[in-house]
Amino acid sequence: MLKLKQEVSPEKVKKDAEEYYRGGFFCCEAVMASIRDNFELDVPKEVIAMASGMSVGAGRSGCMCGALNGGILALGMLFGRTEQGGPQDPKVVKCMELTHELHDWFRTENGKRSVCCRVLTKEFDMGKGEHKEQCIRFTGMCAWKVAEIIIRECGLKNLDEVA
Repeated sequence: MLKLKQEVSPEKVKKDAEEYYRGGFFCCEAVMASIRDNFELDVPKEVIAMASGMSVGAGRSGCMCGALNGGILALGMLFGRTEQGGPQDPKVVKCMELTHELHDWFRTENGKRSVCCRVLTKEFDMGKGEHKEQCIRFTGMCAWKVAEIIIRECGLKNLDEVA
């Protein structure tokens, strides 16, 4: 497993992801950049580039929300496997469980009971005004939840919890 910063604020992870989006990254890239930076992961910036194609519902296809894709990529980076193994390999089983948790949480918490980018954005003009603000919010939500999961699973200190 990658070495992680031992004390992290999920709220800062969220705010940074939102700012990365406002600054020019897409949703998926912003989640990956925020997780990489806040947990001080010793991984190349190419992990952000890896996320580029998964943004805007996977290359503007409108499929699964790019922010959720970013969260899944971040969980895979930390909990996924690098060696071949069968479907019962404990690492892949754990990664799938955490991914499922994130997926179900996002589907409930976004208020639209969907993870499909087309469904989440159907009432908006692409990339403008309310659409962009909603996507910034979803990006922050996913980054926050991923941070919460990482902190819990790795036994790190959550700086947002009152002592």
